[in-house]
Amino acid sequence: MTPAQGIAERVLAGERGGVARALNLIESSRNDDREAARAVVDAVASHPRIGGQVVGLTGPPGVGKSTLGGRIVAEWRRRGHTVGVIAVDPSSRASGGAVLGDRSRIAKPAGDDGVFIRSMAARDRLGGLAPGSVDAILVMRAAFDRVLVETVGVGQSETDVSTAADQTVVIVQPAGGDTLQFIKAGLMEIFDLLAVNKADLGAIAERTRRELRAALRVLDRQDTPVVPTSGATGTGVAELVDAVDERFAALGDGLAGLREAKLREHVVRTATELHGTLALARHGGHAAALGRLAALPPGSPPSALLAAAIPTS
Repeated sequence: MTPAQGIAERVLAGERGGVARALNLIESSRNDDREAARAVVDAVASHPRIGGQVVGLTGPPGVGKSTLGGRIVAEWRRRGHTVGVIAVDPSSRASGGAVLGDRSRIAKPAGDDGVFIRSMAARDRLGGLAPGSVDAILVMRAAFDRVLVETVGVGQSETDVSTAADQTVVIVQPAGGDTLQFIKAGLMEIFDLLAVNKADLGAIAERTRRELRAALRVLDRQDTPVVPTSGATGTGVAELVDAVDERFAALGDGLAGLREAKLREHVVRTATELHGTLALARHGGHAAALGRLAALPPGSPPSALLAAAIPTS
């Protein structure tokens, strides 16, 4: 057994030390670590036991993502699920690492080994996720029943989370302005559920919820859940988790296909970042790359998908 295979086995067993080691490899800039990370991710991504649900949590700064995220984690634990959290933080100019650091944004219940929290530095990446986030999600999904991905919180460009998570919850601030214009903005194109946080504000939050319901009717998205929540009091958190569970149940066997499609989109983007848009164009463009990936067997390891997206030979 190679060292990478040993780490993958520890991840699949839900061993926290194995998860931490895998994530360290993913974030490392050393070539040998990157090669080991690819082997670990390939092993866990193609394993039949991988299946933890991944929920993305995003929204504008100050909306209460971390507080609400902590409440969601506590609710999952109350229901008996193990939980992994990826909190994408702004980068430190001095160290290049995450400014706030592990466990600083979402509080881990004291003495609870069923929760594992990892901060990742966004570095210069736009879109709300850090480099390596998707690989980290694949590792976390192999080890835990539920995975929460909290984006960095820098505005309405944070759409990458929708291509990494099974479902995306967008948190809305009460009295945030013209709700119809807000829901049409780039961030709002990627939601599966909406949470109106700070519901303890009362009438202001309820008015925002009604405005969102009206806007969703205009967009023919009236079936989208809009759940009033409060990170401060815990109001509505159980109902939000119920809504997430109901959508997972509705996806059923379609979840595997959804994940495969999202992974292929991510791989094409990654290949383009590595080789450039001209290389992508020389090989037929985005649609041709997706076609090459679709020709591979379902469940192919990410490294095989990456090699096929933009052939280099």
